[in-house]
Amino acid sequence: MITVPSSISIMPRRERFSIAPLGEYYTDLLAIDSWINARTSSTQANSLLCAKLQEREPRIKERVAYLAKKRGISPDDMWMQILQGEARDLRPEEIQSSEAGEEEET
Repeated sequence: MITVPSSISIMPRRERFSIAPLGEYYTDLLAIDSWINARTSSTQANSLLCAKLQEREPRIKERVAYLAKKRGISPDDMWMQILQGEARDLRPEEIQSSEAGEEEET
């Protein structure tokens, strides 16, 4: 029997999610790319999605900072609101005045 030291926590199972069908052409490309890299299509799709998100991360953070500034909160607070499902679209009258002041300066 294998015992796990109490200092090591077992990671919880991550939820899977599904995506819309890729279409015939992209399904074929994924099958070929998976075969070339000796991976399953699922593993290769995961790898490709992670690589694309890493590539886009700086732009995503810029966009979160923009949305946070509009709300008068920190980017970290905006990030957490999004992750917790609490973020919502603003009505025009809710936009913080700091953004309006910057528009006048330009």
